[in-house]
Amino acid sequence: MTRQLILIIEDDEDIRELLVYNLEKNGYEVEAVESGETGLVCAIRRKPDLILLDLMLPGVDGLSVCRQLKAGKATHDVPIIIISAKGEETDIITGLELGADDYLAKPFSPNILLSRVRAVLRRIGQTLPDETAILQAHDLVIDPKKFKAMLAGHALDLTASEFRILYYLASHRGWVFTRYQIMDAIRGEGYVVTERAIDVQIAGLRKKLGECSGYIETVRGVGYRFLE
Repeated sequence: MTRQLILIIEDDEDIRELLVYNLEKNGYEVEAVESGETGLVCAIRRKPDLILLDLMLPGVDGLSVCRQLKAGKATHDVPIIIISAKGEETDIITGLELGADDYLAKPFSPNILLSRVRAVLRRIGQTLPDETAILQAHDLVIDPKKFKAMLAGHALDLTASEFRILYYLASHRGWVFTRYQIMDAIRGEGYVVTERAIDVQIAGLRKKLGECSGYIETVRGVGYRFLE
C-alpha cells in the first residue's frame, strides 16, 4: 500500500525534526523544507496528500504560500494544516478563510498532531454530504427536508438559523469553521448576517442541546466545530 505523503514547510529545525519523527514513526512518507519558496516548488513537483504549513516563514510567509497553493491549478485541492503560535489568531482566521483545512497551535503534542492529520486525511477521502439526506451525528438525527432535528428521540425547537447552523456543523464533523464561514454558508433572507449573531445563535443552540451542548466546540480565536 502506498504511503501518504506529507509536506512540512517549517523553518524551525527542532519543530521540523519533531514533525518528521512522529509522522514517519506512524507510517507516513515525509518531505520537510524550511522556506515558503522551496515548499511551493515541492508541492507542485510531488503533489503531497497533506501540507503542514508554518505561518512565520522567512521570505515568502505562510499566508502567501497558502494563497498561492489554493490558487494553483496543481495544488488547489491539497489540504493544508496551519501551524501557528497561539497569539496569531488573526492570521489563523485569514488562513482558514483562504482555504486551509485546520490549524495547530504551538506548542503542540505529538498525539494532537497525529489526530489532526488523520482527521484531515480521512475527511478528504469522504464524499461531501448530501444536503437532502437525513443526517445522524451522535444522538442527533437531522432531517433537512422536514427541517426537523431530534435529540435522543425528542424534537428540538430550533429557529431557522439555529437549524441551518446545526446541520452545517454536524454535516462537517471535526471541521473548524470561522464565524464568517458559518455566516456565509447559511446567509439568506431572514437569517443571521453578522459574526456576533453567530455567537448568539450558537449560545441558543447549546442551551437547547442541554447536556449535549458539548457537541459544538469552541475553537478559541477561530470559530466552531462539531465534535467528531
